Amino acid sequence: MFIEILNKIKEYNRIIIHRHIRPDGDCMGSQMGLKYLIKNTFPEKEVYAVGDELPEYLKELGEVDNIPDDYYNDALVIVVDTSVDKRIYDDRWKTGKYIIKIDHHDDSPEFGNMSYVDEKSPACSSIIVRMIKAWGSEVKMCKKAAYALYFGIVTDTGRFRYRGLTSEVLNNAGYLLDLGVDVDSLYNKLYIDDVATLKLQGFVLNNFKTTPNGVAYIHFTKKVIKKFGVTKDEAANLVNSISTIKGHPVWVAFVDQGYSKVKGLKKGELDPSKEIRVRLRSRGVEINGVASNYRGGGHLQAAGATIYSKQEMLSLLNELDILVKKYKEEHPDAL
Repeated sequence: MFIEILNKIKEYNRIIIHRHIRPDGDCMGSQMGLKYLIKNTFPEKEVYAVGDELPEYLKELGEVDNIPDDYYNDALVIVVDTSVDKRIYDDRWKTGKYIIKIDHHDDSPEFGNMSYVDEKSPACSSIIVRMIKAWGSEVKMCKKAAYALYFGIVTDTGRFRYRGLTSEVLNNAGYLLDLGVDVDSLYNKLYIDDVATLKLQGFVLNNFKTTPNGVAYIHFTKKVIKKFGVTKDEAANLVNSISTIKGHPVWVAFVDQGYSKVKGLKKGELDPSKEIRVRLRSRGVEINGVASNYRGGGHLQAAGATIYSKQEMLSLLNELDILVKKYKEEHPDAL
């Protein structure tokens, strides 16, 4: 299939790469890495990366492109790192002439004209590297593409610590390093925290709560976020501050979004001013099913969701607590 994907890239003069809403490192890494690779190989082609506003830590990978609707008429659209079509940013992807999906999420249904999904790969960026290796001398790699793809692999594997890591992923990372990726610069930008973030981390360690069977969680209210002077993304990124608690194989961060109230909402419409985004993580426990019950999804042990009330928060925590209880009964030696 890799050759078929390359042939489609060769066939089209205009290529538009889409990704999921609320981008993370792997999402941006795979999108921008693919963009830079195609542009370096085929400088005569128009290559665009479409997406919503970027968190600060992702801006170094490149800016998103604003393009008119008619650009899609004769374009190849490639959607990366997105499991279901409802999570693709910008519905115009549907109007492309030919659509290719490249993804690595669990329970990832096909959409478009061609799909390549490897649920066992811990990062979509690693799949892109796999393709590049298969394409060989047909494509020309560059340092910008290598940096973006390494960024994606590092962030989605938790610096090569998460479950699902394989020798292929390590080999792909080595391949990118050989192209000149500045690891020191990348790690300094990703993992050096400012004072405000560290103080908020202290708040997390002093204020997290737990459920009866072992779900640790923290709620970043609008008041807390304002008090510590951090962004919503910076708060959400602290979810792993409570990842190493013995007997608590699931941990969750709830982050108030603080959107303005919308007047004239129709019955049944969700109020954006009450939106709470949820990051779920685990050791061993499969949590993506619970996430899908609350407008979300993701990987077996790393997922996201969106809720709109304290009642939904309690319901989600209860579902996770039941999962943990069952997991501990089936795995009595689990930490």
